[in-house]
Amino acid sequence: MNLFYTTDIQDGLLLLPEEEARHCIQVLRHKTGDIIHIVDGQGGLYKAEIVEANKKRCAARQLEAWPEYGRRPFYLHLAIAPTKNIARMEWLVEKATEAGVDEVTPLLCERSERRQLRSDRLEKIVLAAMKQSLKAYLPRLNELTPLPAFLNQQAGRQQANYIAYLGEGQKGHLKDNIRAGESVCILIGPEGDFSEAEVQACREAGFVPVSLGSSRLRTETAGLAACFIANLINE
Repeated sequence: MNLFYTTDIQDGLLLLPEEEARHCIQVLRHKTGDIIHIVDGQGGLYKAEIVEANKKRCAARQLEAWPEYGRRPFYLHLAIAPTKNIARMEWLVEKATEAGVDEVTPLLCERSERRQLRSDRLEKIVLAAMKQSLKAYLPRLNELTPLPAFLNQQAGRQQANYIAYLGEGQKGHLKDNIRAGESVCILIGPEGDFSEAEVQACREAGFVPVSLGSSRLRTETAGLAACFIANLINE
């Protein structure tokens, strides 16, 4: 099943954006009368019949709707420093979306080697991954955020907070800390890891130090491992 995406839904009529319309009509050769499936990124899945089809426009009439399709019992927020190699960051957001994540915040840390991001490209990757993995919820992708500002933003949010890092100190495994059904925020640092001062600031902000296992993982691998662990606990 191919999924298409739109937020333009009025009175049972779903209008695909130009790029989605082009893919539907020109690439996949759909035509008037065909049945397609559309998601709105907010949990809505729609079965619809194409009533207008041309190179730049595709409109479909709703036949059935499934609200909160695939809704999960918890919220997962991954905050991670972008990798120096942008291809690895793009891979991460794609695979994290497939595995299951609700929000991704790129972090700007003291040892970050990448200090700029093209959010528009990452958003396209997230959208494509949502459709490919047959999900109806589009993860929220935030702008690159300095770690101190991020900690201020998270103050007071009802969630369990964890920070995974390589430094010394007693740390339980993430899998032994997460409880099924609770909202979770997990911090992953840059290639050079968080500085001691950053770890201390995170701990003071209520982030619990955790381990992701005995292996030393790349930043993007650690982020994906955290996503898998959180989702497995909630299976």
